[in-house]
Amino acid sequence: MKRVRCLWVIGWLCLPLIALARPDAPAPQVLVPAQQQWLDTHRSLRVGLVLQAPYAQFDRRLQQFYGLNADLVGALAKILRLDLTWRGFADEAALEHALVAGEIDFAPGLVQTPASLRTWLFSDPYMRVPQLLVGPRSGALTVDLEALGAGERVALRMPSKLADYLRGNYANLNLQGVPSEREALQLVLGGQAALAVLDEAQLSRLSRESEFGDLAVVGDIGLPQLLRIGSRRDWPVLAEVLERGLQALPAKELEQMHQRWLQPRSPRFSESAGFWQNLALLLGLSLLCALLTLTWQRRQQRGLERGLLAARESLAERQVREEALRLSQFSIDQSTVGIFWVNWDSHVRYANPAAERMLGFAEGALLDRPLADIEPTLDMDRWLQLWRRARSGEGDLRFDSQCRRADGSLLPVELSLSFLRFRDAEYLVLFLTDVTERQRALAALRESEARLKGIAGNVPGLVFRLERDPAEGDPEFPYISEGSEALVGYTPAAIQHPQMGLRNLVHPEDRADYHRVQDLALASDRDWSWQGRILTRDGEQRWADIKATTRRLGDGRMVWDGVVWDITQGKQSELALATSQEQLRELSAHLESVREEEKARIAREVHDELGQMLTVLKLEVSMCELAYAELDDGLNERLASMKRLIAQLFQQVRDVATALRPPILDAGIASAIEWQARRFEARTGIPCLVQVPEHLSPLSDARATGLFRILQEALTNVMRHARAHTVQIDLLSEDGLLRMTIIDDGGGFCVDETRPTSFGLVGVRERVLMLGGSMTLDSEPGEGTSLSVAIPLA
Repeated sequence: MKRVRCLWVIGWLCLPLIALARPDAPAPQVLVPAQQQWLDTHRSLRVGLVLQAPYAQFDRRLQQFYGLNADLVGALAKILRLDLTWRGFADEAALEHALVAGEIDFAPGLVQTPASLRTWLFSDPYMRVPQLLVGPRSGALTVDLEALGAGERVALRMPSKLADYLRGNYANLNLQGVPSEREALQLVLGGQAALAVLDEAQLSRLSRESEFGDLAVVGDIGLPQLLRIGSRRDWPVLAEVLERGLQALPAKELEQMHQRWLQPRSPRFSESAGFWQNLALLLGLSLLCALLTLTWQRRQQRGLERGLLAARESLAERQVREEALRLSQFSIDQSTVGIFWVNWDSHVRYANPAAERMLGFAEGALLDRPLADIEPTLDMDRWLQLWRRARSGEGDLRFDSQCRRADGSLLPVELSLSFLRFRDAEYLVLFLTDVTERQRALAALRESEARLKGIAGNVPGLVFRLERDPAEGDPEFPYISEGSEALVGYTPAAIQHPQMGLRNLVHPEDRADYHRVQDLALASDRDWSWQGRILTRDGEQRWADIKATTRRLGDGRMVWDGVVWDITQGKQSELALATSQEQLRELSAHLESVREEEKARIAREVHDELGQMLTVLKLEVSMCELAYAELDDGLNERLASMKRLIAQLFQQVRDVATALRPPILDAGIASAIEWQARRFEARTGIPCLVQVPEHLSPLSDARATGLFRILQEALTNVMRHARAHTVQIDLLSEDGLLRMTIIDDGGGFCVDETRPTSFGLVGVRERVLMLGGSMTLDSEPGEGTSLSVAIPLA
C-alpha cells in the first residue's frame, strides 16, 4: 500500500514537468495559395505608426520603434515573414495624408469610424481598450455612474467622443473638462473631482509614475475602443493577408502584449517568472495531503457527529424558546403601555411595571386584586360579558374609561382587551394607555377652534378654507365663516355645497379670470389673490378682494386659508378717480390742441402782418436814404441804424413765429427732427446724430406737433442737466407704431428718485398718453439716459 501511495505522489510531481517538456506543435498554414502568391510579390511593405504612448514610440538611441502596435506588427512580420519599412507620424491626420499620398501600405492601432471607411480597409478588432473609472484607492471599490450626484465631479479630457457619450447617456453627471488625462488624475488626487475617466492605455502609461500610486480602477463605463489594422483600399488582398495573420496570432501572445503595454501597473507578486508553475505544484501537493488528512479525520468525526447532532438540535430548540420568552418578557416589562393579565374571576394575575407606575402602586401590589378596585365600572356581570365577547372574537374591544389610582384620584385611560391562552390557562389581557395628554390636546383643539370661529365670525368679510376632494380632486370648502351671510346673503352650508362654492358667486363676466387664477394656484400649490365682482343673493353687485395662502398638513395634503374682503367702496372710489383722471387728460389734450392751434394762428399773423409792415417800413427807410442821405451825413447814419434795427426785428419776428409753430413741420416730422437737431448743435455745440427713415407715412398735424414738442423738451433737458458730449436721435416705424428714441452719454440720474420741482418728464408722459402711446425711460447715474416714445401711426 505504501508503494502505491509513493507512485501516486511521484506521478503528481511529474505531471508539470511532462507538460513543460512537451514539444511545440508545428506552425499551421496561415495563408491560402493565392494570398501567399500575392505576398511573395509584395514582400516589402511600408507600415505607419502614430507616435502615441503606449501604442508606439521611437527610441532615438536604439533607432527603433517600441510599444503595443510595434510588438503587434513585429509578431505579424514574424508569422507572415514580411520585410517592413517603418514610418512614424504625429497624429492620425498625418497618417491618412501619407496613405493618400501612397507613402504607406498599412497601419495598426486604428479605430473604425464612418469617415475612415472611405480611406481604409479594416481588419477585425485585435485589442479591446476599455474606458475606465478611476478614483482614490481609499474610496468605494465599485462606482455606479447612475448613482452619482450632481455634487460629485467627473473629470475627463474634452472635447472627445467619450464626453459626448457620457452627456447623452448619463444626464445626472457633473462633467469637468480638462486638456489631458494627466490633469484629470491630478484633479482626483487634489480632491477637486471625485472620479476621472480615461482609457486603459493612458492609465497604463500614467500608473507607472509614483504620483498616481494612490489611485485605483473603480469601474468600466462600457464604451471600449476596438483597435484594428487599416490597409490600402486598392490592395484588398493585403487586408485579407493581415486578417489571416491576426487570426494566426496566439491569444496568449495578444494577452501578454495587453498585460505588458495596457494593463495598469501595480506591484503584484503574480508577475514573477515561474510563479504559476510553482503555484500549481504547491497546490497539487497541498491537495494530496489534504485528501489524506481529510480521510483520516472523517473516520474520527463520524462518531462524534452522530452523538452531537441530537444534542445540538435539542439545545438549539431550547435556546430559541428561551430567547423568545426573554424577548417577550423584556418587551412587556419595558413597554410604556400598562398590561394586565386577568383571569375569568376578574382578579389580576400579572401587571407589568408600566401599569404599576401609571396607577401609583408598589411592585407586586396589584397582584390578586379584583379588577373592580382599579376600574369601578367593570363589575362582575360586565366583566363576564366582555370575557365571552373576547373569547368568541366579537368586534374590537376598545373603549375609554377612568381607572382609580393608589391615591384615590382618577386617571383617564383607553382600555383594549385581547384573549390569551398560555400554559393551559385562559386570560384576558388588558392594555391601558394614558390619554391625559390626548384629552388635554383635544380640549385645547376645541378651545382653539371655538376661538377661531369667534374671530372669523367678527371679521368684516368671509373666511374660508379650500382643499382638494381626496376622491375626485375637485376643490371643496370644509370651512366657511358666519360672515358669509353679511357679505353675500348665503349661509355657510349653502356655499359649502359642491354645486355652489365661491365660483358661483363671481360675476359671469369675471368668472373666467377667477377660474384661471384659482386653477393655476391649485395646480402649482401656491398662494393666490384675485379682485373682481361678485353677486349677492339679491343680485347686488359688489367688488371683492380674495386672498388665500397655502399650507401643508401633517398628512401631506395642501389647504388654502383665505379671506374675502368687501372693497366695493374703495373700488368705486378708484373707478371714479380713474374716470376723473381720464376726463382731465382729455381736457388737457383738448387745451393742448387749442393752444397749438392758437400758436399756429399767432405765428401766421406775426409772420404775415408784422412781416408786411416791416417790409414796407424797410422800403420807406430805403427811399429816405436815396432821397436825403446825401444832404446830411448824420441823417445817413441814422437811416443805416434804422435799417439794422429793422433787420434785427425781422429776425426776432421769424424766431417768434418759429417758436410758436416751426414752418418745417409742414415738410414732415422727419425733416422737422433733423432741423431741430441742427439748431440744437448750433446752440450748444453738442454733436447730434439723427437717423430717420427715407419714406415715412404722413402723420396728422396734432401727432407731428406733439412728437416735435416731446423732442424739444428732451433736448432742453439734455442741454440743462445731462452734461452730455453726444446725442443720438432715432426715428423708426415698426408694427403700426412710430418710435422716437433720444439717447445721450451724459451724467444720467436715478429714475426712482422723486423730483418734485421737475415737470418736464411729467409733461412728456402726459403728451404721450394723450397721443395714445407709451414712454420708456432708462437711466443710471454716470451711464447716460435713454428716452423712447412710441405712438400709433393710425
